[in-house]
Amino acid sequence: MTETVAQGDSLSERTVSMARQVLAGERGGLRAYLAFAGPAVIASIAYMDPGNFATNIQAGAKYGYSLLWVVLAANLIAMLFQALSAKLGIVTGRNLAEMCREHFPRPVVWAMWVVSEIAAMATDLAEFLGGAIGLSLLFHMPLFAGMAVTAMITYGVLMFEGVGFRPIELIIGGMVSIIALCYVVELFMAPVDWASAAMHTVLPQIPDAEALLLSVGIIGATVMPHAVYLHSGLTQARMPVHNDSERRTVLRFSNREVIIALVVAGLVNMAMVMMASGAFHAGHPDVAEIETAYHTLTPLLGIGAAGVFLLSLITSGISSSTVGTMAGQMIMQGFIRFRIPIFIRRLVTMLPAFIVVALGANATSSLVVSQVVLSIALPLPMISLLIFTSRRDIMGEFVNSRLTFVAALVGTTVVVLLNMFLILQTFGVSILGLSAGA
Repeated sequence: MTETVAQGDSLSERTVSMARQVLAGERGGLRAYLAFAGPAVIASIAYMDPGNFATNIQAGAKYGYSLLWVVLAANLIAMLFQALSAKLGIVTGRNLAEMCREHFPRPVVWAMWVVSEIAAMATDLAEFLGGAIGLSLLFHMPLFAGMAVTAMITYGVLMFEGVGFRPIELIIGGMVSIIALCYVVELFMAPVDWASAAMHTVLPQIPDAEALLLSVGIIGATVMPHAVYLHSGLTQARMPVHNDSERRTVLRFSNREVIIALVVAGLVNMAMVMMASGAFHAGHPDVAEIETAYHTLTPLLGIGAAGVFLLSLITSGISSSTVGTMAGQMIMQGFIRFRIPIFIRRLVTMLPAFIVVALGANATSSLVVSQVVLSIALPLPMISLLIFTSRRDIMGEFVNSRLTFVAALVGTTVVVLLNMFLILQTFGVSILGLSAGA
């Protein structure tokens, strides 16, 4: 990342120059803020990936607006941990994987790296398949062909990473805008009960046992391991700082960006639930798969609504797969100080998706299994991040406040427990009388 800033193209250099002027007190206003924006936008893609599509569609179709409050709670937890990850990179100049390598015993580091790599592949499985499913449905092509097209597009986007950090930030930012715009359009097409949606956003309610299990899935799969690792790397050397005063300023801009980016991601997820509720809940409550949602939308809301849905899915799959590959590179470099060519990284991470399709596995079911793998890997980066940002010898005056520590500890505990619950119920272990078939 340091090399990128130093060598970068003119666009990245101008961004750094503008940011330096802001830190020196020579500039202000919206353009000044935009010079610091980018890392949280990239990380926010993890919260709008195809795995979220499947979960949110199922929640809206079966339970209407009842689980909107769960989406809100999950997003607040995600917001806190992305802010902590960004802070770690800004204050220490190291990413989370590098901090783990420096402070944990070697066997622990190697184990964390292996688990994180598996999680990165599971993440890419969901994201890669999502984009491929969208392309195959939109253009009536075989799933394999959709996967090949997705691979080529994501590789093309990743090539921009070699010419500076700013182009990739703008490309991903554009894709976030497309996804958000698609769901603004969907909300105008679907018959949404806005009063009911607003009430259920703030009114906790679990209608039945299956709703509890689905809520566990929503929260347990929201905070993405690769996003927690990635955000610290995106901020660690993007904007060089020379003293605590400059760190404080950069951190303030970072926190604002995290809030804005994650609010957008949260609203998109809520819009998914609201669209599914308005379109499916009354007459098609059993819609649970992406393909079924598309085919059901066409007669209900028209080909335009179905097309917009697929456009958002394709954009989500391509952008999140790109970001997932970036995270995989950063994880490997941070844990074991080894970097492989981006083409090989892209090839390795997409192989599981091709294998899944070749074996004839159900694509949507594979998305669900990938979320379980992520649930197993998630506690490691969350606990590590909480430890490092709460140590004064590492963070100095930027150490977590007591309130932040308690909030992060509660968030970590909730997510870890819910992930354990999700894993156990996936394998049919009954808890409190609930099981996967509840």
